[in-house]
Amino acid sequence: MNILIIGSGGREHALAWKVKQSPVLDKLFCMPGNPGTAEIAENIELDISDFDALVRFAKKQDIGLTIIGPENPLVDGIVDRFSAEGLVAFGPTKFAAQLEGSKSFSKDLMQANNIPTAKYAIFTELDAAKDYILKNKKYPLVLKADGLAAGKGVLICTDEKEALDGLNMIMADKSFGDAGNKLVIEEFLDGDELSLFVLCDGENYRILPAAQDHKKVGEGDTGKNTGGMGAYAPAPLATSALLKNVEENVIKKTLQAMKNLGHPYRGLLYVGIIIEDGIAYVLEYNCRFGDPETQAILPLVKSDLVPFFKACATGSLKNLTLEFEEKCAMDVVLTSGGYPGSYEKNFEITGLDQISNGCLLFHAGTKLSNGKIITSGGRVVNLVSTGSSFAECMENVYEEIEKIQFEKMYFRRDIGFKVLEKEGL
Repeated sequence: MNILIIGSGGREHALAWKVKQSPVLDKLFCMPGNPGTAEIAENIELDISDFDALVRFAKKQDIGLTIIGPENPLVDGIVDRFSAEGLVAFGPTKFAAQLEGSKSFSKDLMQANNIPTAKYAIFTELDAAKDYILKNKKYPLVLKADGLAAGKGVLICTDEKEALDGLNMIMADKSFGDAGNKLVIEEFLDGDELSLFVLCDGENYRILPAAQDHKKVGEGDTGKNTGGMGAYAPAPLATSALLKNVEENVIKKTLQAMKNLGHPYRGLLYVGIIIEDGIAYVLEYNCRFGDPETQAILPLVKSDLVPFFKACATGSLKNLTLEFEEKCAMDVVLTSGGYPGSYEKNFEITGLDQISNGCLLFHAGTKLSNGKIITSGGRVVNLVSTGSSFAECMENVYEEIEKIQFEKMYFRRDIGFKVLEKEGL
């Protein structure tokens, strides 16, 4: 089978690495891919928002399965278009992708189906939202731009001034563009977060190893939010009792709700969970694999995932069984200095070919220039270690990081610190 992976980041490199191992694979394409995927697949330079061009390519190359990495093509309806052309694509339809593409849609769906989530209110008018904030006496308060905002549309406000400034940023200044035409204001929940990746065929589902990521740029989980500075799996927080609770109260209810709406959810459902006072609440849904958790999770999956991706797309997941490695995994992200704020790029990266000790290297924000790999984004590369314990993973991954160099390189040295503390380290 010829397979196409759409996207260019660390998530897509990890997906390509996993798919490359499939015995049913004939040829693998990545669009547009990155220097890492170029080593294991054929990169194709096409605009991934040009669905006509993508369909032509998929037909010409006899693509049997397309895996969509980023959220924008999914929210824009790429799966609908591929399906209409008789092409198999892993991901939700445009309607179902509203679970990520519209925070008001997902919050209303959760409320209507008794899925535990933070209390909230939705606004389309600036003055009404301002009045709500002025009457609010409980902080922190969370402001969320309704639409896609490249992971930056969520503001945690510690007082009234921050909330009003955030409101103006989203709705008046349009800092997140049309994503801020509608606003969700919700109560702040305080607790440990958990990332659950669920393979869905509209009715049946399979849960991948749970992960925890570090969103804050600074050590000790301090500073600004980022797209993720690292992750580890399987998260000890995901006990069998907790997972059973989430299955019954979140996953099953979500899939049934989408089915009742006439739009069964097929693809990867990311459920962001927060545990407050022993209760699991949904922070958010995403309609695709998360980054950087994917890089930590996929090395723990023993099974060939290609049949699962195809089964999700065709509604035939029921009789498939996932197998996992009895290991831990830890992913550390190396970033450009200044990220998530402004940063310089086009610095040469050295040492990538020196990585050993069983560690995996996934490219994220890199490009090839004059025969050299250079930085091209905020999150540059991921280094992933697997082992029998998180302590072993941490020792290995940080030892290998010392081999990589580029100007103004930054990374957190405490990824996994919470779980290591619980292990007594």
